Amino acid sequence: MTLTAATVDTLRVDLGGRSYDIHIGPGLIANADQWLSDCLGVGAAFIITDDNVAGHYLAPIEAALDRLGQRHHAIVLPAGEATKSFETWRDVSEQLLALGAERGSTIIALGGGVIGDLAGFIAATLLRGVDFVQIPTTLLAQVDSSVGGKTAINSAHGKNLIGAFFQPKRVLIDIAVLDSLPRRELLAGYAETVKYGLIGDAAFFDWLERNGSDVIAGDQGARRYAITTSCAAKAATVRADEREHGQRALLNFGHTFAHALEAEAGYDSGLLHGEAVAVGMIMALALSRDAGLCNGQDVARVRRHFAAVGLPVTLADLPVAADWDPQRLYGHMQNDKKVAAGKINFIAATAIGAAVISNQFQSEQVLQVLSEH
Repeated sequence: MTLTAATVDTLRVDLGGRSYDIHIGPGLIANADQWLSDCLGVGAAFIITDDNVAGHYLAPIEAALDRLGQRHHAIVLPAGEATKSFETWRDVSEQLLALGAERGSTIIALGGGVIGDLAGFIAATLLRGVDFVQIPTTLLAQVDSSVGGKTAINSAHGKNLIGAFFQPKRVLIDIAVLDSLPRRELLAGYAETVKYGLIGDAAFFDWLERNGSDVIAGDQGARRYAITTSCAAKAATVRADEREHGQRALLNFGHTFAHALEAEAGYDSGLLHGEAVAVGMIMALALSRDAGLCNGQDVARVRRHFAAVGLPVTLADLPVAADWDPQRLYGHMQNDKKVAAGKINFIAATAIGAAVISNQFQSEQVLQVLSEH
């Protein structure tokens, strides 16, 4: 089967010499040789994946590389957030060097956000930088983390605190892989999809209100539209602000709350990132409403949509048992990457489809929102 422009959407992330294409469509993994042939180096390719994904998609990628005559090795890691650690970064880097990695090698990140973040950071640091390709296998990674060059591992002080901006050579988004995902994983990814409507595209949020259930249920046309729209928004934002000095920070809407929830629950506790982001966005909207930035009708509308598709809207809806002490959650926020001059920069909403960066919220306002939820 040869895929064509009719079956695959292509978006360009325009960053000068670091520009790359995002290909979106069904069957990209089975036909990966067609889309990787011009972006692999002269050295061996190294596929980094996890033990959940490997059983489904490692063999097709290896077969595609064989068809290209490309030397390759695979490294299969445990699935889960705990894999994004100093220890894994060190061990995999040493393993790659032992296998003969060189600057002409290419790392292929095959998996969800954890694998993409980790493999990207390894690529950024190995031999001072080797090329890498993102092949995201979750909805969350497809609409968000695989695009834009944010790579990272976690620290004892918080999530994604050690990392680098390092752009991939290509992103292959095979929408067919979503058919094998559990509904809960799809919902987690859908939370990041809704984010693009909330921060900058009211018409997209309107569309999601009408079609979000179809995206989650498996309608291929709806999924393709939602993913392509999300990636186009991400690409435009990255083009305007690659290293997050301003506009790109808006993509963190809800994430300051979410990362605090993940830290308090304990990584790999069973709390999915998208679930934390969903509640985090509701909290960010409530904080914005309480500060007079947006109206209560907007908050209620988003809550209704989340509840309608099955996303959590309060801490009680999350699938983990935790104390959720507001003071401890606020303490986690003070370790957030967006803290500047001792103040937490929150992403606030002024309406559905409009967001701003603000460090003017008082601790009492934040604690009140945490307590209410």
